[in-house]
Amino acid sequence: MTRPKLARAAITPGEPAAIYCRISHTRDEDQTGVDRQERICRDIAERLQLRVEPTHIYVDNNRSAWQRDRKRPGWEAMLKAMGAGEIRHVIVYHPDRLMRQPKDLEELLSIADDKRVLLHGEANRRDLSDPDDRFILRIEVAHACRSSDDTSRRLKDALKDHAREGRPHVGNRPYGYTRDGRALVEEEAEIVREVYRRYLDGESPHAIAQDLVARGIPTSKGKAWNPENVRHLLSSHFVAGLRFHLGEEVAVGTWPAIIDRGQWDEVQRLREYRAQQHQETKKRPIRNYLLRGVATCTCGARMGGTNSGRYAYYRCTRSDNTDQQKCNRSISAGPLEEFVRDVAIKVLTKLDTSGYEPATTTRPEADVMADEKDREKLRELKELWLNDDDFSTADFQAMRAPIVKRMKERQRKTVKRPVAVLEGIAGPDAEANWERLEKAEDFARMNAIYRFLFAAVFVRPPTRKGRGFDTDRVDIKPNPLD
Repeated sequence: MTRPKLARAAITPGEPAAIYCRISHTRDEDQTGVDRQERICRDIAERLQLRVEPTHIYVDNNRSAWQRDRKRPGWEAMLKAMGAGEIRHVIVYHPDRLMRQPKDLEELLSIADDKRVLLHGEANRRDLSDPDDRFILRIEVAHACRSSDDTSRRLKDALKDHAREGRPHVGNRPYGYTRDGRALVEEEAEIVREVYRRYLDGESPHAIAQDLVARGIPTSKGKAWNPENVRHLLSSHFVAGLRFHLGEEVAVGTWPAIIDRGQWDEVQRLREYRAQQHQETKKRPIRNYLLRGVATCTCGARMGGTNSGRYAYYRCTRSDNTDQQKCNRSISAGPLEEFVRDVAIKVLTKLDTSGYEPATTTRPEADVMADEKDREKLRELKELWLNDDDFSTADFQAMRAPIVKRMKERQRKTVKRPVAVLEGIAGPDAEANWERLEKAEDFARMNAIYRFLFAAVFVRPPTRKGRGFDTDRVDIKPNPLD
């Protein structure tokens, strides 16, 4: 049985109502500002003698309702209040301020079922429980969705035409060009030519970046060059005056080129060749670096395993830096692993694991509490980022980075010691048991044992010249085993 539509007389003066206002950052046909929307909605509430509490005014400024993955905090809070029965009327300037996607309407109708919620606009009113009104609303929302899809299609077509005409499309200022990308910055353009010339002469992006940093030449953002910046410049279509769209070349640019097409093509072929050579190098047999996560440079950074082709060694992870923190320290992997192996076997031979718990930690309580405080700060930052359009992603990342760094430094000190990794290894037969692991090539187990025994294997600068392994370079920091 269809329920009768509520008459205007059924509205009881003083009933609770909510006002919802929204303006998109996109160019909708109606850009009535949220302040004016609220004034209009308040006039409607006063005319109908409805009560609007300050907590029931919901605003989503600069929030597009047609983007399917766009979060609208005001909208979500209003739905929650409706579900809790706090409001019986919703007042909007126009229904398209409320929703432009069918799924939004269905979500609203689902919550409004059996609550007889009325939707008021500047020109009309809808009963969200009435089938006829629900039908009309579905048509209006479908029309709005189609309008939004048409706008999106027109925008994409315009961008495509823009590209085919060869007009520039820039985000960050391209190196070598003015902000709009239409004119050269000659001193930077000369650096671009130099980078391309040196790369074709055989220099690596790393060597070029190091030289640019040493000469005090900044990037377009005023930062120090690194190998990735150089690679990006070498692959840039913009410096060759080429207009690409969706990964395809569509036109010759209307802006001045710095690099001629022939030189640019030659650089791309050389980059492809070097990438192929790198892939072939990676096909060599994989070497397992047993001290990963344990080998540490005395500069404070971890050391990663790497292979030059003939020799395997551990190298400081700051070796690719181009700033003052750069560190080139390295050490031969084989002799270092042999030295640490002998120390580990001596410790394991004397180690009695009978009194150990299944898993323990040496983590200080102060670190645990500090981590919890930092996690709360990260949650607050994320909430601010999601809900405040003036809080940019760059701001969020800049404020998040030092917090994450603090947490990682504290957590790096944590020593999780699952004694199960020593089962069948420790004791008088430790050396024979270790040889059994080596024969079985159980590299993961050996690495886990090193992590159990040692907080770090520090590598110092060389103390002498000549051949042979310099044991004075190595300082092993044990984990507490009591």
